[in-house]
Amino acid sequence: MMICVTAAIITDNDNRILIARRKPGKSLAGYWEFPGGKIEDGETPEESLARELKEEMNLVVRVGSFVGENVHHYEGFSIRLMAYQTEIVTGEMQLTDHDQVVWVTMDEMKEYRLAPADVPLLEMMKF
Repeated sequence: MMICVTAAIITDNDNRILIARRKPGKSLAGYWEFPGGKIEDGETPEESLARELKEEMNLVVRVGSFVGENVHHYEGFSIRLMAYQTEIVTGEMQLTDHDQVVWVTMDEMKEYRLAPADVPLLEMMKF
């Protein structure tokens, strides 16, 4: 089974990147990821990403350019992960699917246990 998923590459003014830790009880609990989620029927990836960030983080975002994609095979399912440069427009961050967020530099990223599907996106990011 292939699941299509989006990921937001959100950077701040210091070129740090937002990553979020999946909370206990979720699949891949404890892993860090670029926030996003599953594409629903009838949605474009960009629409999906904007909806997911509103639902999961209470953020209104502007989805920008396509960064890249990765297909990853987990036990029992596969995901097609599509990443986009994303800008926060407004919103007070409130977490529903994650228990923590951090802003990290590319160098600091190696200190976090990223979800396996997200790791190849690091090579696609150009800062």
